[in-house]
Amino acid sequence: MPNAKNVSTGKPKITGAIFAAPVGTTLPTSALSELDSAFKELGYTSDDGFTMNMTKESTDIKAWGNDIVLSPQTEYSDGMSMKLIEVLNINTLEVVYGEDNVSGDLDTGLTVRANSKEADNYSWVVDIIMNGNTLKRIVVPIAKLKEMSEITYKDDEAVGFDCTFQAYPYEDYDGDTHREFMQKTSGTVSE
Repeated sequence: MPNAKNVSTGKPKITGAIFAAPVGTTLPTSALSELDSAFKELGYTSDDGFTMNMTKESTDIKAWGNDIVLSPQTEYSDGMSMKLIEVLNINTLEVVYGEDNVSGDLDTGLTVRANSKEADNYSWVVDIIMNGNTLKRIVVPIAKLKEMSEITYKDDEAVGFDCTFQAYPYEDYDGDTHREFMQKTSGTVSE
């Protein structure tokens, strides 16, 4: 029987929702486990939220007479997209431009280099508050910046990096491209 209690929205944790760390960083194994200190918080995303881009495609095989008799999977792709709007956050700049392309700090002077160097791979954790005091954690062990849209500077719109990241199979996850952990908590989830 359908149950409306199983329907949910997804909100970011107030203390941070999107984190990136160098590949090889110890990954969390539950929705509530503490993150390794190597995970850096990337700040606000736009109100479009966070999107997982998992797709599967199949090709139909027809028998004589045009009956579809088989549909083998021909493609699987996994990734995520978001518009990062903390454009003054050094952690965000390093993910978008590459760690080697960001130097200094805002107080003494910051330099960001844009070039054709290959993007770095990162491990990702996304913490989402679901209905019913449930915390959902998405862990993507390896993902790389695949696409970034133009950057617009306007007086009535937040500057942001509209990014799509490609996830790759992870050996320690038996080839999974990401894992999701969910757990109810006691009290109200906000942090």
